[in-house]
Amino acid sequence: MALHTWLIYLVAVIGLSLTPGPNSLLALTHGVLDGHRRTLFAIGGGTLGFIALIALSMLGIGTLLRTSAHALTVLKVAGGLYLIWLGIQLWRAPPLQLGDSGQPDSRRRKLFRRGLLTAISNPKVLLFFGAFLPQFIDPARPLPQQFLLMALTFAAVEFLVEYLIARLAHVIRPWLERTGRRFNRACGGLFIALGSALPLTR
Repeated sequence: MALHTWLIYLVAVIGLSLTPGPNSLLALTHGVLDGHRRTLFAIGGGTLGFIALIALSMLGIGTLLRTSAHALTVLKVAGGLYLIWLGIQLWRAPPLQLGDSGQPDSRRRKLFRRGLLTAISNPKVLLFFGAFLPQFIDPARPLPQQFLLMALTFAAVEFLVEYLIARLAHVIRPWLERTGRRFNRACGGLFIALGSALPLTR
């Protein structure tokens, strides 16, 4: 992967990791209730789940690219439209509801399993990776190295962002409750911009 492509991917991944989702909400909740150190187990489980979903997406993408020379163009356009649709949904979404639902079970094994299942139990995540990752693939370069770099970059960024959320949970939580709708619209705008611009890049 060319350096400039990876840098664009890195910026996009950071923005997407900051977007509200089940695993970031899990990190936020456990950060408040259990502290950031214990929440590391939930974050680690979620990161492993994301790696598994990325691997499944890449397996399907790689298979498709080997069967059709035009598959990447189709994937980029279809993926861009899907990202725009996600952005519109997020723009219109109500603020996150962060009320406590009781003291959760904070045993380490339970936390790890909860993070893992939260990541892999959402089929939309698999569809999202299938739409997002092709935007950065260079068919002239070896696919396995690109896939590995994208997976490791996403996992590292997601882990660090969720850990930062857990560390700052007491500060972030009231801020999200006050500005949740504006935050959703900012993240939705990011998705719409990505979906509009990335399929047009070479």
